[in-house]
Amino acid sequence: MSTTPQSPAPTGMYTPGDSSAWSQRYADAVMNTFGAPQRVLVRGEGARVWDDEGRQYTDLLAGIAVNCLGHAHPAVVDAVTGQLSTLGHVSNLFTTPAQVELAETLIALVYPGLSAAESRVFLANSGTEANETAFKIARRHGGADRPRVLALENSFHGRTMGALALTHKAAYREPFEPLPGGGEFVPADADTLRAAMGEDVAALIVEPIQGEAGVRPLPEGLLATAREITREAGALLIVDEVQTGMGRCGAWMAHHLLAPGIIPDVVTLAKGLGGGVPIGAVVATGQAAHLLGPGQHGTTFGGNPVCAAAALAVIRTLRDEHLPERAAALGRRWSEQLAALPGVSEVRGSGLLLGVALEEAVGHAAEVRDELMDRGFIVNAPRPDTLRLAPPLILSDADADAFSQVLGEVLTSRTTREARA
Repeated sequence: MSTTPQSPAPTGMYTPGDSSAWSQRYADAVMNTFGAPQRVLVRGEGARVWDDEGRQYTDLLAGIAVNCLGHAHPAVVDAVTGQLSTLGHVSNLFTTPAQVELAETLIALVYPGLSAAESRVFLANSGTEANETAFKIARRHGGADRPRVLALENSFHGRTMGALALTHKAAYREPFEPLPGGGEFVPADADTLRAAMGEDVAALIVEPIQGEAGVRPLPEGLLATAREITREAGALLIVDEVQTGMGRCGAWMAHHLLAPGIIPDVVTLAKGLGGGVPIGAVVATGQAAHLLGPGQHGTTFGGNPVCAAAALAVIRTLRDEHLPERAAALGRRWSEQLAALPGVSEVRGSGLLLGVALEEAVGHAAEVRDELMDRGFIVNAPRPDTLRLAPPLILSDADADAFSQVLGEVLTSRTTREARA
């Protein structure tokens, strides 16, 4: 069969059973930055997606913690449709009610109980852009006297040049060096952090749970220590909640759960904030909220009223349906269930951001991921020994139970095969 398309099919018009070579067309048209796609997905509803052959999957990755309400949620669909039919884009030479209301709402979510008067929001398009903005805030805070910005080992803050300078994995950074200067990596250890901190440090950026590292929460007490030592040194504390925020970990922000009472200077958000619509945000308080002035930062699409309306719909739905609390309850139950499976050495994380660590006898996590996909479940493998689960927060108990059963079967089968080999 020829793989040369006569004319592209209209978006959304793909019918299960079509046999067009979408993967080959992808390879011929799209830059090879992600490798070959695992499947061609054409439709989604709730926690389900369907591929181009009509096969159904339970989506336990949610676009990597993005689709917090699942696929095609009516609240998001209605918000986007209604806003786009009214006013789609205006640039940041103007504002819109949706932009203003979202900023006000985010301040209240990130800094509950704190006076909103000293807090401000910058709306961006993604997590890496939010972290770029935070990096620029750190630079404005530090100036020439504070050139150092600390990040933790095993961190991931994005792939654009500034965020990449704060991302630990050498394979991501080295092809693009020299990167913006001043970034340093420190082990997630209180004593080492204290030793690294000084009056020449502009900021420390941390993830409450390191997702790309295999869903690893920071050691107990480290966030509180980070707040203490940054305050003493006059440095900013930046908390990257891009993956962990918006109810995913069982609270609106993971740092609310893991270090109650601390007040970061800057918090970055994205992923679940838009429920599938691209949006990021930087929420800052105190001096950090006022460091960027007119002309010092900008974005064409950030704060777009369509994306802002989607984010407001997501927040309302999370609140009205008590989904952060739901994530906490299901996460506790699911973690216990998964940890009891043969071949599982540990379950890490919080709420519905879980890392399932596999015993060596099981083999590579990517192979387990592929077998699970063949059985109708989408997960990913951020590390060779870890599966990551970041499903929609609407996931049912029955879907969680079904996955646990299939994972147990897959791991048992693999362990038996490895033992015979």
